[in-house]
Amino acid sequence: MKSLRARYGASPLHLLLVLCSFALTAYAGTRLLKGDTLRIAIWFAGAALIHDLVLLPLYTLTDRATQALVGSRGSAGKRDRPPTTWINYLRVPTFVALLLLITWYPLILSKVPGYQLATGLPADVFLGRWLLIAAALFAASALCLITSMRRHRTPRTEPRTRTKGAGDSSDPSPSAKRGRSSPSEHEAPENDA
Repeated sequence: MKSLRARYGASPLHLLLVLCSFALTAYAGTRLLKGDTLRIAIWFAGAALIHDLVLLPLYTLTDRATQALVGSRGSAGKRDRPPTTWINYLRVPTFVALLLLITWYPLILSKVPGYQLATGLPADVFLGRWLLIAAALFAASALCLITSMRRHRTPRTEPRTRTKGAGDSSDPSPSAKRGRSSPSEHEAPENDA
């Protein structure tokens, strides 16, 4: 068991899960390619090329521009969180909303007639529903950001201590304990002559 972990680099459960995911992918691929194999292969190749040559540079440039634009408006160079942390709260809802738009754009933009029988909904409701979903995604992300900022800000604040006086014995601060000493330590011993 230890030699398998040493050779593979992870637990046997991890290996089992990876093999199961490969088996599921192979099964889905065979089911998908059972229809028109050539058209499906062309669609996959075209989707990969469009993603890698068009979409990837486009959303990389958009992401960098957003970071530069919003990052430059920081308060005098002092930011609570680095841009790579808070920008994810903008990236995730944008990605999901755009993925939904790309997947369902024929219905959202009313480009394909005749789906009313299949969906049971009129064609003009999809745009409004997509906008509501996008708004809900951004609202949930903003709520997560606010929660995260409060959670990270809470440990940074110093606990409030009560200060009643320099000689008060209820002052728990270590500096007060160090500065306070018994009178016999500082008083010079009297000569008994």
